[in-house]
Amino acid sequence: MTSFNSETPKRLSEFAMIAKLFAPLAANAKGAFGLTDDAATLRLDGDEELVVTVDALVEGVHFLRDDPPDTIAKKALRVNLSDLAAKGARPRGYLLALSLPIWIGDEWLARFAAGLGEDQEKYTIDLLGGDTTSTPGPLTLSITALGAVPAGRMIRRSGAKPGDRVFVSGTIGDAGAGLALLKGGGPQLSEQDGAYLIGRYRLPEPRLALGLRLSGLASAAADVSDGLLADLGHIAETSHVRIVVDAARIPLSPGMVSLWGHDRGAILRAATAGDDYEIAFTAPEDSRPAIAKVAGEAGVAIHEIGRVEDGEGVILLDEKGDPIPAIHPGFTHF
Repeated sequence: MTSFNSETPKRLSEFAMIAKLFAPLAANAKGAFGLTDDAATLRLDGDEELVVTVDALVEGVHFLRDDPPDTIAKKALRVNLSDLAAKGARPRGYLLALSLPIWIGDEWLARFAAGLGEDQEKYTIDLLGGDTTSTPGPLTLSITALGAVPAGRMIRRSGAKPGDRVFVSGTIGDAGAGLALLKGGGPQLSEQDGAYLIGRYRLPEPRLALGLRLSGLASAAADVSDGLLADLGHIAETSHVRIVVDAARIPLSPGMVSLWGHDRGAILRAATAGDDYEIAFTAPEDSRPAIAKVAGEAGVAIHEIGRVEDGEGVILLDEKGDPIPAIHPGFTHF
């Protein structure tokens, strides 16, 4: 693996870097003008609304310096696409802001841009513009993603109602387990399990196909970025309800169980770890057949994990129905 944290590398000038590495990523976006302007245009179809989301990633917080540059790029794009997925939006374009420390050189940037290019093709999205600066601090990158939804159909956090059921896609805790492995924590795993967990940390899979199908079906939704309990807490707070989660029903992967186990503490750790970028959502109880149908169409497992009640906050229950205290329900920056 190439190391990018030793001597000061060669780096193109700002505008040469944009023209060589990033303008090609905007070639299919007519409103980007080849990244030669300070702004871009994005035309929406008839009765569509624009959805805008932004996430910043910081070295040492969201990724490690030794992570491959292409996976850092893909993660930055995918966490924003995950936000669009939870809104039921279709990706239309994105803006990129880079704050580059001195250890970043042309080779690193070329691999970073190549990663973006691969995911642009995978998710049918184009770069529209952005900004580059230098920084004495850690590598920081920010992406603003633009999406479209039919007018009035964006899935909000605030629509959960008492009587709704709570669902989540995929499995929970994998990314946190992958980060623990990268930091040297836990028992020795099989090569397959280790690669799976690290992959889930470095390369989250935005559930775009599922999100599009949840529009008009889910009453509220959020992507699992800070932690399952924390993000359900955002839904509970904005919807003015209480969400009850059955710990035993939280879906866990075999790899995560191999690392952390399946006891009460392991489930709590998985439910608060974050970075899974699955979709947690609520829906009426009678929507179960429709949810099973969209799960099959989107090719992703969906698990029912709880219910919505009158009240406030999120409560995690064990198999006896007793609360499991969660002092820190998820990741917070401050």
